[in-house]
Amino acid sequence: MTWRPQYRSSKFRHVFGKAATKEGCYDGVPITRSVQDNNFCAVNPRFLAVITECAGGGAFLVLPVHHTGKVDPHQPRVSGHRGNVLDIKWNPFNDYCIASCSEDATVKVWDIPPHGVLKNITVPWKELQGHSRRVGLIEWHPTANNILFSTAYDYKVMIWNLDCPEPVIKNPVRTISHHTDVVLSMSFNTDGSLLATTCKDRKVRLMEPRSGNLLQESNCKTHKASKVLILGNMKMLLTSGTSRWNDRQVALWDQDDLSVPLVQDNLDGSSGVLFPFFDPDTHMLYLAGKGDGNIRYYEISSEKPYLHYLTEYRSLLPQKGMGVMPKRGLDVSSCEVFRFYKLVTTKSLIEPLSMIVPRRSESYQEDIYPMTAGYKPALTAEEWLSDIDKGPVLMSLKPGSQVAESYSELNKGVGNSLDSRRSQSRPNMMQLAYIQDQLGSRDSKEDNGLTEDDRNWMPASKGDDLALCSPPRTENELRLKFHKQQEEIRRLRELLNQRDVHIKQLELEIRNIKNTQPQSSL
Repeated sequence: MTWRPQYRSSKFRHVFGKAATKEGCYDGVPITRSVQDNNFCAVNPRFLAVITECAGGGAFLVLPVHHTGKVDPHQPRVSGHRGNVLDIKWNPFNDYCIASCSEDATVKVWDIPPHGVLKNITVPWKELQGHSRRVGLIEWHPTANNILFSTAYDYKVMIWNLDCPEPVIKNPVRTISHHTDVVLSMSFNTDGSLLATTCKDRKVRLMEPRSGNLLQESNCKTHKASKVLILGNMKMLLTSGTSRWNDRQVALWDQDDLSVPLVQDNLDGSSGVLFPFFDPDTHMLYLAGKGDGNIRYYEISSEKPYLHYLTEYRSLLPQKGMGVMPKRGLDVSSCEVFRFYKLVTTKSLIEPLSMIVPRRSESYQEDIYPMTAGYKPALTAEEWLSDIDKGPVLMSLKPGSQVAESYSELNKGVGNSLDSRRSQSRPNMMQLAYIQDQLGSRDSKEDNGLTEDDRNWMPASKGDDLALCSPPRTENELRLKFHKQQEEIRRLRELLNQRDVHIKQLELEIRNIKNTQPQSSL
């Protein structure tokens, strides 16, 4: 009997990384030189935010995600902190709301105008004062609206409820004090009922975020964890850190037993921190090392050996941090399953990197795009605080299956108190949002009256956000607009040629019918 290797079939075996062209990158960005082990970048389908280097206080840039090319050195910033900004995170249910934490021991939540940052923003929507030392990490709750978690160098994790009228909040909803040193990372499960943390004491802790009760605590001496992820609903945790011999290492843990890891895998002897990223829809794990140019990716299964190495993306440009685009912002027409935004400090560059599943067909691939977490919260802050847990509201990524709500409708739906504040402080912005809403509803009505062929040949600019259709400011933007316009013209010409052929065919059929009628009458 001959030995045969057992190959594991996987639709993601041949996933490859495709870096954006120079025109598709963000050039001239003064990326922060902070040594904090954070990502320094946050992305949503509308905006890209990156922490920048500045003298006196802390600031970060907010750029429209489609405005690539050379960044104006005098670009307005969000600059309200008195110390360096250490972390930024977009609200998962509001693309115009971002939170930041700083060395000044505060957390601030900012309201970004729909048309972008046109002048420096110094006044936040909310300011959270409760920590006694610098705040190093923040996380939004994955299903409850306006619930924010923060952790600082005072070893405390604080839970904040933003659904209150006061602009300055000094009392958190709850304070978790189980840690004996600085918290290095936080991660939620899918419905937000569990919170996992890693600490500088190299222990992994699993707790209930609402009550703060400690459920599990690891004490493994062969693995020193620095980053942790709860792997969706797989009932497993993944940590990245170092082994006893200071090799970079990843470990998989059973969610119900943190005494011994299920799997430990040594990677290399580099010193950079490993940033893990997990896609719960494809069960793919990406490992990006700080200072590395490569990104390894794996597929995780619920059976042994659990961790299946796929391949790696290699580049000569080292990354300082990584931003990740939410699934609803991906390009499904090119079979893109993940998108990074690499911060390259050596060239002051932000480089988008797409992970693509190679497919010959250009149609929508339902097998690689299951229902995913959408932009609507499942709970209000009050519901979550009253001991209710719900999974995320799912949405389909198929084009046309979900109509994105306008900014004003989204705020009404989630009960956000920003509506009244905007109507009082910036009535012009509310008028702009209302006009966009009316135009969007009119466009949707027009789309309903079109045939399937007409939808397939719609110009690309019809689906663009009105707030992003600003005049080009750089030569690269002008060139991109020109190429997009040429592509639309080409598509329209092909559509006209097809209809001309169809008209000629119909005319020929009518002529044949007329010619056969006299013969039949004879």
